[in-house]
Amino acid sequence: MGDEAEGEPIDVSDESNKKVVLAYSGGLDTSVILKWLIDKGYEVICFMADVGQQEDFPAAEAKAMKIGAKKVIIKDLKREFVTDYIFPAIRADAIYESRYLLGTSLARPVIAKHQIEVAEAEGAAYVAHGATGKGNDQVRFELTYYALKPDIKIISPWKMQEYLDQFKGRDDMIAYAKKHGIPVSATKKKPYSEDENLLHISHEAGILEKPEYVPDDSVYSRTTSPQKAPDKVTTIVVHFKDGTPVKIENKNDGTVKTEPLELFLYANKVGAENGVGRMDMVENRFVGIKSRGLYETPGGTILMAAHRDIEAIAMDREVMRIKDMLSPKYAEIVYNGFWFSPEMDFLTAAINKSQEYIDGKVTIQLYKGNVLTVARDSPTSLYNEDFGSMHKQGGFDQKDSIGFIKINAIRLMAHKAILDKIDGRKKGKK
Repeated sequence: MGDEAEGEPIDVSDESNKKVVLAYSGGLDTSVILKWLIDKGYEVICFMADVGQQEDFPAAEAKAMKIGAKKVIIKDLKREFVTDYIFPAIRADAIYESRYLLGTSLARPVIAKHQIEVAEAEGAAYVAHGATGKGNDQVRFELTYYALKPDIKIISPWKMQEYLDQFKGRDDMIAYAKKHGIPVSATKKKPYSEDENLLHISHEAGILEKPEYVPDDSVYSRTTSPQKAPDKVTTIVVHFKDGTPVKIENKNDGTVKTEPLELFLYANKVGAENGVGRMDMVENRFVGIKSRGLYETPGGTILMAAHRDIEAIAMDREVMRIKDMLSPKYAEIVYNGFWFSPEMDFLTAAINKSQEYIDGKVTIQLYKGNVLTVARDSPTSLYNEDFGSMHKQGGFDQKDSIGFIKINAIRLMAHKAILDKIDGRKKGKK
């Protein structure tokens, strides 16, 4: 299925198959891969996706061209990432293993999608990436490649014996980079790896691989420590339309944001300032390995909490029960790399249907890492004061509850009769 390059020496004898689009980050790994591919006779086009990471794109482009890239294509995907990936995940209440807000998982399909578009536009027969053979990203990238272009050929160096024989570790890569004049920025200052985008920054591997290790606060780079966060409450209001965030207001200083990207960036800012969104967990990778990850997801944490609360007041009980069963599956599908799949299409249609009347606003207080919902209001609210009030009559005749309880008790009484019958037989045998 177009996987001739995986795990085998690269054959470039066919001149028509020399062009490859490399998912390039500008770091050590992909810079080495870029040069390695060129050495193997490939014409390499570097693709860089701007999904909100802190990156000097002009410097990375200059570095790639100096190494020998034929071309560098940079795409600003931040707004698309928010509207087409992050917001749908919020509508789905998608949280992997009850804790992880899918920061890396959601970024990979949008990157891979545009990488395929570049490959098609440039007439490239190959795409390549620098993900390792032990992690989730290799799966997310490659499943997306195949889903969108089944005849694509993939070069995945970390799964090729030829590459593994040459680079047995980071020292070999640094030596190779120095030999070929590739600028090396790798240091021991951060003995762990990071992945950053609009939704989050992750910290894993290296010293963090020991689950018993207590990381220093300096590991966290996006959020203020909850202990050092302001000693006052920040009150914000998040507005929703059909389950999608459409406005955020800061009641303390009057800030209002409505444009999707600006809204999300502001949620990140106010959340980070208040120490919101830190997570330290051990998760199950799709490939079967347990791994530890430290995540910072300030804006996503706020919007997810607000969305869950507006659903509570505006969503039918039985719809919510079904959706609560679908949400973990949605998160699993995203985590495992099946964004472009028939099951994802099915779930997305169901989730979108459930969100048709999820409108209103949620008032939230942020304080030292905590996200506290304090009020909500919805024009589509199913909440009825007359029904729920303990202080006044109305809504429905309370005497009707007698029959309601008796009907629900029928199976319990039948079960008790069976137990008594069995118990009687046991006593008779004695």
